[in-house]
Amino acid sequence: MKAVNLKAALESLLFAAGDEGLTPKQIGTALDISETEADRLIEDLRDEYESDENRGLTIANLAGTCQLVTKRKFSFVLQKLVENTQTDSISQAALETLAIIAYKQPITRVEIEEIRGVKTERPLRTLLAKGLIREAGRREGIGRAILYATTREFLDYFGLRDIKELPPLPEPAKQKPELAEAGPLYDLRAGTSE
Repeated sequence: MKAVNLKAALESLLFAAGDEGLTPKQIGTALDISETEADRLIEDLRDEYESDENRGLTIANLAGTCQLVTKRKFSFVLQKLVENTQTDSISQAALETLAIIAYKQPITRVEIEEIRGVKTERPLRTLLAKGLIREAGRREGIGRAILYATTREFLDYFGLRDIKELPPLPEPAKQKPELAEAGPLYDLRAGTSE
């Protein structure tokens, strides 16, 4: 192996290994050093991390594997991150758009807007950015509109194995006489107005 800073190389290996971590044997193999030398190197780097107040990381030995982890004293910062991430939920408009896509996919933006009755550009951008929907091709015909469909992330987010596990849509409600002036109800299952 080329002459390298072994501590820097170890740091790179641990970063790349992520949550899975590496055993001293794996580290030794990667760095062309013995397992004993790897143990010593790990200990030296851990000591550096622990003694340096300007670092938020350390090395933990979990079940025989070494991992880069955050120092406990910064748990309050991580808690804030988790809380902020949880509040970064999906808006009502995006949920409505997502439901339409899930049940009617593949579907174009114009078709979604016909169902919702409002523009859907922003909810579509949000859903694309979150990876819950994808562009699934183009509609044949004039304009070749983009078709949208759900993704694997959508299934994971909602705990589904397959799109067929979506609950069935309820029967459309009969329109009340006082609402008749507002226009027909849209039947999402059929994609038509009553």
